Formats: sequence, C-alpha cells, structure tokens
Amino acid sequence: MASRARGTLPFDVADRRLAAAAWGRLTEPGDPAAGVLRHHLGDSEALDWLLHLEAREAIGGLPAPLADVASARAVQWPRAVARWLPRLATLDIRRELEVLHRLGGRLVIPEDEHWPQQLDDLGVTAPAALWVRGELTTGPGIALVGARAATSYGEHLAARFAHDLAEEGFVVISGGAYGIDAAAHRGALAAGGRTWALLAGGVDRLYPAGNSSLLSSIIDSGAVISEAPCGTAPMRSRFLQRNRLIAALAEATVVVEAAWRSGAINTASHAGELLRPLGAVPGPVTSMASAGCHRLLRENNAVCVTDVAEIRELVPGGAPAPQQHELDPGLLDGLDPLARQVLDALPARSSAAVPSLVRSSGLSSIEVRAALGRLELAGRAARDGAGWCRLRD
Repeated sequence: MASRARGTLPFDVADRRLAAAAWGRLTEPGDPAAGVLRHHLGDSEALDWLLHLEAREAIGGLPAPLADVASARAVQWPRAVARWLPRLATLDIRRELEVLHRLGGRLVIPEDEHWPQQLDDLGVTAPAALWVRGELTTGPGIALVGARAATSYGEHLAARFAHDLAEEGFVVISGGAYGIDAAAHRGALAAGGRTWALLAGGVDRLYPAGNSSLLSSIIDSGAVISEAPCGTAPMRSRFLQRNRLIAALAEATVVVEAAWRSGAINTASHAGELLRPLGAVPGPVTSMASAGCHRLLRENNAVCVTDVAEIRELVPGGAPAPQQHELDPGLLDGLDPLARQVLDALPARSSAAVPSLVRSSGLSSIEVRAALGRLELAGRAARDGAGWCRLRD
C-alpha cells in the first residue's frame, strides 16, 4: 500500500474514538512511551503531534510538549518514534472498525460508561481502547488461569470453581486458551454466569481455533475482549502483555494449575505488581503441572486456596471462609487425664475387670474405680457382668 503524505490521515484525528483506536494499531500492547505521550497530551493531540513531528524533535529525543514532564525524559523518543512511523504511513483505522461492527462488536474507550475502571491501575501501560464482542457487564471479577497442558485434576477444579463463582455473581476472567482457561470458561457458562475471555490477537480471530465454538458461546453470554485491533495476529509477546489485562480486570487472581514456567505465572506476576490478591491451588508434589503453584506459594506469598469460599475471601471486603466442619469427637475427647487413661485401657471388643484395668492403665484401684464412675456417667463405659466395657469408639 502506498504511503501518504506526512501530516495527513484518511480520518478525523480530532475524533477521540478514532484516535484511541489508531493508537492500538500504531503501537504494540503495553508500550510505555506511547502511554506517556497519550497520558499527557490525550489520544488526539498525541496523534496530531506524531503526524506533524519535525525531524529535529525526533533527533533531539524529547517531544517539545513534554519538556517539563519527568517521566517523558526517561523515554528514548527516537526509538519510540521509529517504531510507530512505519505503521503510521499506511494507517486507516476505519477498516478495522468496520470489521468490528460487522461482527456486532464495539470499541470501548475510557470515557465510556462500561469502561473497566480497574484498568486505570496499569498507569501508562493501560490500553487506549478495548475491542469487544459481547457485553462488558459490571460486577466483581475473579481470574482463573493455568496451564494449557492441564491435568484432569486441574480442569475439574477450574470448572467447579468457575461454576460456583459464576453462580454467586462473579465474572470469571481468563484467556480463552486450552486447558485451565477453557475449563474455567465452560464452568461459568454451565452455571449460566458471565465470563470474559481476553485475547492476544484481534477479536475477529477466535484463537485458538479449537476453542472457536467455546469463544462464540462466551460472546453470547459474556465478552471476548482485546486491546489489539481486528486483524492483529496473536504473538508470544502479545500473550504476555494480554496477561496484564487479565490481572488488572480481576479483583483477585487464582492460579489453578501451572508448570514451573508458564503464562499463568506471568499473570500472577502482573497481579503482584498491581497489588491484587493472589491465590494458588496446591497439587500433588510429584506433579510438574502444579510446580508453578507450589512456587507461588513458596516464593510469591500466594494464598493457598482449596475451595470457592477461600477464593471469595481473597476479594477485598469478601466474606471470610466458613470454618471447616467439626470433626467427630475422638475416643478420648472431653475426658480428664485419668478417665482417658482408663478408657484407653478398656478392650475395644470385650470387657475387663478392675484388677486387669489397674495393671493395664498403671493407676491405683481407687483411681480406676473413680474414673470408671465418671466414664459411666458420661455414657462412655458400662458394667458388663463382673467387668467393664466401652460403649462407643
């Protein structure tokens, strides 16, 4: 495609929505230089500055409008501009927006009512806009993430957690991938709840292809979301940047199952940087699929979670997990030391006379008789002919 003259674009740069969408095409996700420029100038003004950039400003390194901004002085502007200009030469964001609209999607920008305010915690790496298919309904969200090569143990827990969380009104957030992500989305859908899938590529490319049916179902009852315009291919670096959105959107992140090195650990790292609560589900110590979770528990101050109540407790202001069910009382519970010693000396399936109990317990005859009286009153022992027997184990 032929380049256009510098300083012109085939759309109105002053249009805030078009300018925000354009920055998603010009830059890679999480570009801090673009974030600094946009934050201080605004999307339209930043795009206009780039369009009319003088060569001497690029060489000098610091955009004139940001001369007094400390964060701007730390940016290597010549390198940043060199990244953006090749895409600027052929930029026409209207094409990507037309694709989005044909798919029934919409662009959401920070000024919109349904913009997730928690993304603002990302600071200068916050996205300029979100490309959405489905509905960004309000409500607290929990991120359930984990390995693509998940075990049946991990998938079962992810689906169960997601189902119960969705029933309680939480939005289940994950990455739409195979394994734990897919199990979490399916669990939320099975409960008739809401779930969001964050993609590394454009929302017109339901990736991975093997999950296209699942992602279509998510669009019908939740949302498929990306910060990348339609037509963007998923790449490894974009997956890693996508993970920061998952962590930012969620009130808390739970790693259900993950290897020592995995994308889920990367998501957990973003959650930690954002000071979001982090939970990890323990697994068998012999399972490499849970090695990452154990690493988080050991090194990253993750909270061990084993059920939905404990996950809910991670959410700021969430109700504390209920106490575990009381265990059945043990044989010797609720007894004084002498009574415990005598009851322990009583045979489990036969009776014993007092002299035999004196020998087996190591107590005196008076102590044994007194203890037997207390055990009888407590319903723990009874006379059996010339001896005594237990009433229950």
